[in-house]
Amino acid sequence: MSTATRTDTQSPALHVADSHDLIRVHGARVNNLKDVSIEIPKRRLTVFTGVSGSGKSSLVFGTIAAESQRLINETYSAFVQGFMPTLARPEVDVLEGLTTAIIVDQQRMGADTRSTVGTATDANAMLRILFSRLGEPHIGSPKAFAFNVPSVRASGAITVDRGAGSKAVKKTFSVTGGMCPRCEGRGTVSDIDLTQLYDDSKSLNEGALTIPGYSMDGWYGRIFGGSGFFDPDKPIRTFTKRELHDLLHKEPTKIKVDGINLTYEGLIPKIQKSMLSKDIDALQPHIRAFVERATTFTSCPECDGTRLSEGARSSRIGGINIADACAMQISDLATWVSGLDEPSVAPLLATLRGTLDSFVEIGLGYLSLDRPSGTLSGGEAQRVKMIRHLGSSLTDTTYVFDEPTTGLHPHDIERMNGLLLRLRDKGNTVLVVEHKPETIAIADHVVDLGPGAGTAGGAVCFEGTVEGLRTGGTVTGRHFDDRAALKEKVRTPNGALEIRGASAHNLRDVDVDIPLGVLVVVTGVAGSGKSSLVHGSLRQRSGAAGEGVVSIDQGAIRGSRRSNPATYTGLLDPIRKAFAKANGVKPALFSANSEGACPSCNGAGVLYTDLAMMAGVATTCEECEGKRFQAAVLDYHLGGRDISEVLAMSVTEAERFFGEGEAKTPAAHRILARLADVGLGYLTIGQALTTLSGGERQRLKLATHMAEKGGVYVLDEPTTGLHLADVEQLLGLLDRLVDSGKSVIVVEHHQAVMAHADWIIDLGPGAGHDGGQIVFEGTPTDLVAARSTLTGEHLAAYVGS
Repeated sequence: MSTATRTDTQSPALHVADSHDLIRVHGARVNNLKDVSIEIPKRRLTVFTGVSGSGKSSLVFGTIAAESQRLINETYSAFVQGFMPTLARPEVDVLEGLTTAIIVDQQRMGADTRSTVGTATDANAMLRILFSRLGEPHIGSPKAFAFNVPSVRASGAITVDRGAGSKAVKKTFSVTGGMCPRCEGRGTVSDIDLTQLYDDSKSLNEGALTIPGYSMDGWYGRIFGGSGFFDPDKPIRTFTKRELHDLLHKEPTKIKVDGINLTYEGLIPKIQKSMLSKDIDALQPHIRAFVERATTFTSCPECDGTRLSEGARSSRIGGINIADACAMQISDLATWVSGLDEPSVAPLLATLRGTLDSFVEIGLGYLSLDRPSGTLSGGEAQRVKMIRHLGSSLTDTTYVFDEPTTGLHPHDIERMNGLLLRLRDKGNTVLVVEHKPETIAIADHVVDLGPGAGTAGGAVCFEGTVEGLRTGGTVTGRHFDDRAALKEKVRTPNGALEIRGASAHNLRDVDVDIPLGVLVVVTGVAGSGKSSLVHGSLRQRSGAAGEGVVSIDQGAIRGSRRSNPATYTGLLDPIRKAFAKANGVKPALFSANSEGACPSCNGAGVLYTDLAMMAGVATTCEECEGKRFQAAVLDYHLGGRDISEVLAMSVTEAERFFGEGEAKTPAAHRILARLADVGLGYLTIGQALTTLSGGERQRLKLATHMAEKGGVYVLDEPTTGLHLADVEQLLGLLDRLVDSGKSVIVVEHHQAVMAHADWIIDLGPGAGHDGGQIVFEGTPTDLVAARSTLTGEHLAAYVGS
């Protein structure tokens, strides 16, 4: 075999195809961007930074990534596009040099009860094939090891046409699935406390049922009252065995009530279908409270919580069945798979090894494949999504990351930085929205947006190198080398919450006293057991101690696209009443979800047109011009502004507006002051909740809960999404909470928060089964002096000790 050799000695002239080495954006006006024009180098790592709300996401996600995805979607047929999300062209004059964009965001993974880390990646699928080929005894195809596939059997006659006639042939059909028949692949079974379903001293017509939504005034009342299976005026405790069985357990039965055909079903199967079969985190708050009160979830006794049938668990490779493999810590599973040597499945083993090694490399080796995906944090979910891309053969692709260091200990950030650089070195363009100086420092190119947030932002303040940023005079540049100092004097606790024998997840029989009345930071590497200690053990102990616990995480806020900060915080109520009082009309007129709504778009502000097999189109309502209200409602003013102008204000503007003059409304001003206090002054009060980041959602919840009388506040990484300049404001807020008599417990990795703490509890020393122990308790000064843990080393380096 011969290889061609080059004989030219001069370097060839640049080919015209190689001149497209920039992504050019001209005139971007998405959200708060002010005609932004910028050139981003391809095949480089570019970090976008700036204060929260300065327009980073609008430029990266809302403009560059959105247009790339829209152009790719247009290459599919109209039929396929009908199943894809509708993407409008971003407001931008010119976008050139785009490549395929792969977005790796922090959206929590689906909280379906049957979704696990293994099913969310390809790891489970590969393990199923492996066991179907090598497992002894052989029990069937890969479906036989899938806990989402039930075993089914059927038999009957089928008609086969043969020549001029037809013949009935008896056939049997069966599929062997891996689903446990008792728990239907969920791993848990529920037991229902009947006393929480009804008050047996009352009759049904007297309101005996205490299940949310089961009122005798509605359809359920009609069905129960007209079923004829029992007397609705008779107290439940006097029911016969037959009547009680029909009330609770009767299978679906057709009945006729007032000439209408209906289906009657017992309470328990009905509740199991409508409430218990859904993920508890996805339920509405009042239904979730009922489910938690009325049911106890225990591990399935037939499958021991593995979700798998007895057949699937009987097939083994070297003494290990698929349930054992999925329950292993991924780092241990990777070692086990590496020890398998079977030429017949060599390519499969190589791919599986690569996937498992990626988990370890990305810092998720402490997870197990059977971990429910709904329990992953935003940062963990983002890193699980990254695993798909690490081994990808794609090059010249644009990877877009949304704060990839979220949830990472300083020790793990170094590893994440290495992964970002690896993606770049494969010839990809890597765009990262980030606040952490450790990640900004590795950038080839930095874009700093600002100077402020909301309407005060949306402009490019700086673009260039990291060194240029340091001396550029921007807010980010000035705060880039900020370091919080250790507290000289710490507060004295006024009590303690005792936790004894905590063993949730990887905790190893942990005993710890959490001081009250001070700022406590719980830290440790990702997977060391922080959340298990705080959200598991602590909440139970606090409840027992009679302390009101306000737990504020980054979970999604329930609400439709009509929900906004004004409706979520209750701010809209005093605003509506103030408008109504000033104009002598009903408050309902000033709600876009009630009487004041534009009749054309029903208060949505946009009209959604369904084009059947083609992608639907959303257009601004022509009648209200997107203002959502009837024209007559906009004639009513308060302080010279109509309701649509007030909802378009930022929190800071609205705080001034309702704080003085004709529009002075103390109730609204108090809520707005709390929103500004948590660093959300830039948010528009009428902005859709669906557009908020994880950190913004948590701070919005914090502002709402600050009015509550809880004694213990538990915060989950409140610095997520905060700019370096905003962290100082957050520390001031935490101090004010503690000084007002609250106990504040923060799960956090940010060294500025650690340095500011009165007491630190450090878990470790590693992740997964290498963690779960308290490796340090004490003041930040003692932690730095001891340098006995990874956290201590990094905090010492941070404060310059």
